[in-house]
Amino acid sequence: YKSVFSDRVFLGVLVIGGMAFSGLFSYLSASPFLFQEAYGLTAQEYGLLFAVNSLGVVVGVQVASRLAARFGPQWVLAFSTATLVIAGATIIATDQLGLGLWGTVVPLFVFMSGVGFTMPCVQVLALDRHGKAAGTAASILGAVNFGVAGLVSPIVGGVSHGAAITATTMAAVMVGCGLLAVAALWFIVRPRSVERLTP
Repeated sequence: YKSVFSDRVFLGVLVIGGMAFSGLFSYLSASPFLFQEAYGLTAQEYGLLFAVNSLGVVVGVQVASRLAARFGPQWVLAFSTATLVIAGATIIATDQLGLGLWGTVVPLFVFMSGVGFTMPCVQVLALDRHGKAAGTAASILGAVNFGVAGLVSPIVGGVSHGAAITATTMAAVMVGCGLLAVAALWFIVRPRSVERLTP
């Protein structure tokens, strides 16, 4: 554990992964109430929307894996963490402007794609540096990702103060998670200091 926790890059991507999962879990916890109660979607329509957003994660993972091999995972994270913030802020803006369902759905798909871009890069940077300790690093990464996300996602309900969940309250938590991920990347990981990974 000492070698893993003494690695600055690992600690940074631990925060990034935790925040990406927290943004994802915030969506998962809020979206049934938001889309079925606020926007009036049926269960079938919500299920279709959920499937489309899940596809965004899958596409993000596949594309990120190729980009990471070419440019380096740390630079893909620079793009993906910024995407989380911008997409979340766009949801807030479109909700305040009253643009309705599609004003939320489109940037939400972008956010989910950003989560997909983030996940494989976090795993590569966390595990590649630790050789025989990769199993330990993987277990810590998984525990922190799900543990932090489980603690953060209920904040969506807290932000609502007992009122109905809105796109703004959901996205506010998502933006906060994105900002923490951006800060962890640039102040803890520091992309320019990360050596290029060898295949």
